[in-house]
Amino acid sequence: MLRNRVAIITGSTSGIGLGIARELAQSGADIVLNGFGDLGEIHHLREQLSQEFGVRVIYHPADMQKPEQIEQMVSLTVSEMGQVDILVNNAGIQYVSPVESFPKDRWDAIIAINLSSAFHAIQAVLPNMYQRGWGRIINIASAHGLVASANKSAYVAAKHGIIGLTKTVALESAKSGVTCNAICPGWVLTPLVQKQIDAIVQKEGITFEQAKSRLLSEKQPSGEFVTPEQIGKAVIFLCSDAAQSIRGTSLSIDGGWTAQ
Repeated sequence: MLRNRVAIITGSTSGIGLGIARELAQSGADIVLNGFGDLGEIHHLREQLSQEFGVRVIYHPADMQKPEQIEQMVSLTVSEMGQVDILVNNAGIQYVSPVESFPKDRWDAIIAINLSSAFHAIQAVLPNMYQRGWGRIINIASAHGLVASANKSAYVAAKHGIIGLTKTVALESAKSGVTCNAICPGWVLTPLVQKQIDAIVQKEGITFEQAKSRLLSEKQPSGEFVTPEQIGKAVIFLCSDAAQSIRGTSLSIDGGWTAQ
């Protein structure tokens, strides 16, 4: 389906981003991985994806806080892969604190990585997409792009910003072959969330299922985590011809969180 397409997925060495990269590779797209981690493990991951799905896979360690490195990642992709067809802005970090005590450096870092990096990446890929007459920009927002939670001011502000950026790019590209949409996941069982559950288990002496239920019951009516694979399949749909007229939308995959 996506053979001969090239996809950049930011923050894709683990978690949601890796799940998306796997689904794109399975659909035939060549992959540009990005993120932090052990270089040996990342090299192994590249080889694994390439051999399993028969696609080209490269890696760029661009720091999402540094616009010049984002531009270098896009330039390398064009020079080595020939083009950029799909951009998935997934990189993100989190910090939890009340507004009055929220560290200023954490605010700046979250806005830079969760919001500004998407702008810089989109700005870098659009000329190539316009020139080729086709492109898919998919921003991984969050349920927190649509609703708020206490103590997450920077994350909520950034994700709401991503929704606004998505709509603006969609309007500007509306008469082209380039589409821009957002996906808004609820709770996903990533390594970061797994740590939160483990901490609850250890602190309160309860089972994993009990800790999971406590975490999800606050927000997610389904009582089940969203999986990276489900998000990846939504990305595949948004890359399909069937989604050509879907522009500027925010697709919720949240177990009913934002339906309440």
